[in-house]
Amino acid sequence: MKKIVAILLAVATLSTAAFAAKKAKVGISMPTKDLQRWNQDGANMKADFEKAGYQVDLQYAANDINTQISQLENMITGKCKVLVIAAIDGSSLSNVLATAKKKKVQVIAYDRLIMDTDAVSYYATFDNYKVGTIQGDYLVEKLGLKSRSASDPVYMEFFTGDPGDNNINFFFGGAMDVLKPYLDSGVIVCLSGQTAKAQAATLEWSTARAQDRMENLITSNKYSPKGQKLDAVYCSNDSTAQGVTQALLSAGYTADNFPVITGQDCDITSVKNMLKGTQSMSVFKDTRTLAAQVVKMVEAILSGKAAPVNDTSTYNNNVKVVPSFLCEPVFGDVNNYKALLIDSGYYKESELK
Repeated sequence: MKKIVAILLAVATLSTAAFAAKKAKVGISMPTKDLQRWNQDGANMKADFEKAGYQVDLQYAANDINTQISQLENMITGKCKVLVIAAIDGSSLSNVLATAKKKKVQVIAYDRLIMDTDAVSYYATFDNYKVGTIQGDYLVEKLGLKSRSASDPVYMEFFTGDPGDNNINFFFGGAMDVLKPYLDSGVIVCLSGQTAKAQAATLEWSTARAQDRMENLITSNKYSPKGQKLDAVYCSNDSTAQGVTQALLSAGYTADNFPVITGQDCDITSVKNMLKGTQSMSVFKDTRTLAAQVVKMVEAILSGKAAPVNDTSTYNNNVKVVPSFLCEPVFGDVNNYKALLIDSGYYKESELK
């Protein structure tokens, strides 16, 4: 009889622990609502966590570092057990995360690696180096770089994202690993000479800043449909691509003579631009997949287990190599967007009209 009572008590204890874990509060810190992808990421994670029984504190920081720090402080004092953070600036959160660590709050860096702290437990993202190589390989194929020579070059400019976002090291690095041999051999010519990461950076991934810089490049290098040829603009993501597109449209380019433009995220505006012929491709990162993976990681953490990861060597934040889970990015263009985005339920067809 005593054995039966002990077993029942043990089962009750485990059930109570499991119930408590399910009812734990999770803090989700997103950088801004200004970019479509962060709205989708936040909404997808909130829905998945609530469906799994968790309480959720979702906050957007309006691209202001101090606001994000304040929101994280409130999440910590508000008894969040796990923080999922897409950092505005990957190196600005060391102090607040030191507090989280003291309070035994686990931290998952979301999509952007958080730098210079040992308080990050895990990193969940897409294979961002592969994003860059997909974009680079697309440009090689689309522009026929393998069969060209310096006597028949292509003219290209380069745009990447915010210098405070560690991801640009992977996006831009992956693309340049593919494209640099063609730059070195003269098959790609960048008239501005702005091929370094710092020169190509776009603060806050801002569409307006990308447009301003592209307008300056058009003026200073005399790019136009009837003047100096411009074959392509490498853009690390869709928000910068949209700024570049606006500048080119203002300069008189049309779908018939538009330079090749790369992108990332398959934002609605960029998908519409692909359909219009004013953006060539975008790398799709299905945020539903990443959100579902983060829920699995949090469930493991709150159960006292190691979170599932598939990379334990790549992502060094200057203090430690952060165990990571990398989801697969996918190429998207006008030929496969229906299967990729509409048939999968990511968008409704009416949203792309």
